[in-house]
Order: sequence, then C-alpha cells, then structure tokens
Amino acid sequence: MIYLIAKWTTVIFGVFFIGIGLLMLIKPQKVRAILRKAGSTNFINYGEITLRMIPAAALILAAHDSRYPGIFKVFGWFMLITSFVLYFVPRQLHHIFSLKAADILKPVWFQVISPFSLIIGLLLIYSVI
Repeated sequence: MIYLIAKWTTVIFGVFFIGIGLLMLIKPQKVRAILRKAGSTNFINYGEITLRMIPAAALILAAHDSRYPGIFKVFGWFMLITSFVLYFVPRQLHHIFSLKAADILKPVWFQVISPFSLIIGLLLIYSVI
C-alpha cells in the first residue's frame, strides 16, 4: 500500500513539474515573484521545506518499482538530505539567496528553462506508470 501511495505521489510530483514548466513559459514574472518569497516568513520557509520532503520520500519508496531505480534513489535522497540541511540554515539566509536568484533569473531565463521542467515531469510520470 505504501508503495502505491509513493507511486501516485511521484505522478503528482511529475504533474507539478509540468505545471511549473507551463507557468514558467506563460507567466515567468509570476514564477519570479514566487521565487522572491522563498524563506520570507517562517510559515513559507518551513512549509516549503516540509512539502519537499513528501515527494523526496516518495521517490525513494517508489524507486524499486520505477524504470530508473538508481536515479530515483539518488534524486530522492538528495532532496531529502538538502531539505534537512535547509531546516538548519537561518531563514533569512534562505530568503537572501532566493532574492539574489530571482535577480539573476530574468523572466526570459524562466522561459528558456521551462522545457526542462516539462521533460522532468513527463519522465517522472513515465518512470512509474
């Protein structure tokens, strides 16, 4: 049962990537504004980190039943470990980083990288279905 939940969580994660890819393509200014909010409040900061852990655990649990178990495990563990590390990074530092990233990533760059998000989303779905 837990593996089935992990599999469908991974599918939802793939749909999320596709949605973000489309949003980056169509409304890059909106994505940039969202990026600026990362770490801005305790609720946003710790909520974002905690929510990252759900698909990270799902990737690890769904790895054995996926087309690419090694990649799933590495990516899942990477996401999980970096999430734990972010719990201990001061929230203000996380916010400063997101502001600098948003300054560097002009809207056109979000449009340029949007196909990668779409591809990752499709690959996630393909890998577990």
